[in-house]
Amino acid sequence: MEPRRVVVTGLGALTPLGNTAEEFWTALTHARSGIGPITKFDATGYPTRIAGEVRNFDPLRYVDKKEARRLDPYLCYAIACAVMAVEDASLDTAKVDGTRFGVLIGSGIGGITTLLDSQETLRTKGPERVSPFFIPMLIINMASGLVSMRFGAKGPNSAVVTACATGNHAIGDAFKIIQRGDADVMIAGGAEAIIVPLTISGFCSMKAMSTRNDEPQRASRPFDADRDGFVCGEGGGIVILESLEHAMRREARIYGEVIGYGMTGDAHHLTAPDPEGDGAARAMSAAVRDAGLDPTAVGYINAHGTSTPYNDKFETLAIKRVFGDHARRLAVSSTKSMTGHLLGAAGGIEAIATLLALYHGLLPPTVNYETPDPDCDLDYVPNQARKQDIEVALSNAFGFGGTNATLAFRKYRG
Repeated sequence: MEPRRVVVTGLGALTPLGNTAEEFWTALTHARSGIGPITKFDATGYPTRIAGEVRNFDPLRYVDKKEARRLDPYLCYAIACAVMAVEDASLDTAKVDGTRFGVLIGSGIGGITTLLDSQETLRTKGPERVSPFFIPMLIINMASGLVSMRFGAKGPNSAVVTACATGNHAIGDAFKIIQRGDADVMIAGGAEAIIVPLTISGFCSMKAMSTRNDEPQRASRPFDADRDGFVCGEGGGIVILESLEHAMRREARIYGEVIGYGMTGDAHHLTAPDPEGDGAARAMSAAVRDAGLDPTAVGYINAHGTSTPYNDKFETLAIKRVFGDHARRLAVSSTKSMTGHLLGAAGGIEAIATLLALYHGLLPPTVNYETPDPDCDLDYVPNQARKQDIEVALSNAFGFGGTNATLAFRKYRG
């Protein structure tokens, strides 16, 4: 049987740049930064005191007061993004065959706020006071579970936990589920809420984050010679995937087509990428091969681009390995320059950015690109958005543990 075509019909985003996909896209294309001082706790004395926080989010727009009190923030983010994506797709879920309607939402860390709060309750009030909702609100697959209950999605239901590659793996796995005929509609992406003292302390101890505390909006600077680490972000990015037949039957608006997915492992180091860019290169090659394309068909890459010294250098090397001379003709940008790094949600919001770049013919920039690095010498769409029609784009996501995932998207032309 011929693999089915899979399209994206709905987008839901909650980001440091705005609380809808439209706000997110507008800020990206106007080169705005969502990075600022941490306000969720007192970060005085921390080496890094900046992050990309979600602001002015009202969970009561998406869940009732009782549910909001017990849900971990990452679950509120996931539900909000799923609701926005379903609404954006104009999907009447009551008319979808529930047995062919699935959910695949991941998170890198999951319910860390719930864990910390419950540990404090145990310490101060004893075991009998720990909530019966502690375990359900902690576990990562509960995002998929709650969203499936919300919309009556009784088909494939799973979760992905692959650090910073989570969002890409979730969307890629959901794409394959539809492509092989096991579902008609999938809600897929990632959510993350990790701006809490323990998590920020851990990343500070790793010396992985920028310490440019006095210039938060200039701190995330992928591919720039003066980059000094990533900036933590939070939020969610979720898309509605449908078989082309299902989308056409209901005359849905189509943002783009998912055409390829590649996943690999570095087998190299706990946190550092392979210095030859091997795993990243093979993930990109696999996505291009899965799409049935020649590498020269790719016009844009939404890079993992974390603003760490190693990642940006080795991702650049990997792009050169895959694309050869064509690497010089590619546009490459990192939207993390504006959002920070949303960990398990990064792939979700970056898939949305990539799809909208194809849909609008407008490439989001890499902001704060000021000082060229001889090891990073590609076209990074510096500092301002670029009007450019692109047919095929890749979105990269690479995670701790050496896990890599690349998605390939094509402009939808019927």
